[in-house]
Amino acid sequence: MAPATDLFRTRDHVADFDKLVSGYAETSAATRLRRRSVLGVPYGPGAGETLDVFLPEAGPCPAPVHVFVHGGYWRMFAKEDFSFIAEAVLPDGAIAVVIDHALMPGVRMAHIVDQVRRALRWVADHIERYGGDPAALSVSGHSAGAHLCCWLLCSDADVPPIRSALLLSGLYDLAPLQSSFLQDLIGLTDGEVQRWSPLGAGFRTTAKICVAVGEWETSPFHEQARRMTDHLTLQSVAARLERLPATDHMTAVRDLAIPGTPAAHAIRWTLAEAATAPGASGS
Repeated sequence: MAPATDLFRTRDHVADFDKLVSGYAETSAATRLRRRSVLGVPYGPGAGETLDVFLPEAGPCPAPVHVFVHGGYWRMFAKEDFSFIAEAVLPDGAIAVVIDHALMPGVRMAHIVDQVRRALRWVADHIERYGGDPAALSVSGHSAGAHLCCWLLCSDADVPPIRSALLLSGLYDLAPLQSSFLQDLIGLTDGEVQRWSPLGAGFRTTAKICVAVGEWETSPFHEQARRMTDHLTLQSVAARLERLPATDHMTAVRDLAIPGTPAAHAIRWTLAEAATAPGASGS
């Protein structure tokens, strides 16, 4: 049973939650109209296994590539709600890829992790035809998307090397969610908690990682961000913790696309790190 005050129920702790979600969709629709893009590209045969590619007007060729994984507690939202992420990426001459995946409880966690990994492999195999540099890959994810990005960065992932990552407002220990409102909605099993909690995983040391959390987020998100940063550092991963001032769980991701915000600086950092990594065209 969820506690009376559930610190994971985001809408209870974010003013104007519904207005912010509507804003994501409106801004994203405008991005799809304004920006060069190739939408609905299949990365697999399953329903919803598609991604959107957003292309810069100018920049280096081949261009660095940034892949975004959306949040929504694995049970809501779609790539179309987060097209606005391209606004944070394209001005630096990089390509933005926003991927979609199936939603729980219709599928289980292992299926979603597999989808995200296959999407990244598709990007590495095919992004050159869009002018991208598969040796200059960076990723970011918000909330559940940050959790999923961890499974692209872990040492047993059969995916191409990622040069840098932004893990924003993520969930890295799934056990507390079994006592939250979410349990009635997605039914996390003990096996899923054990297998798919990133705090129990080993990580590659090839990616530089920023673990970020909004200043106004609830205490579990701060605790998990701190623990994740420590977990990475103990494995000799170049990781840092950043607290984004005056942001909550929903405004932190919105701010990625607002120039000059700390969140926007964080995502631009991933682009710069990827572009100058060994083997990248900009290195």
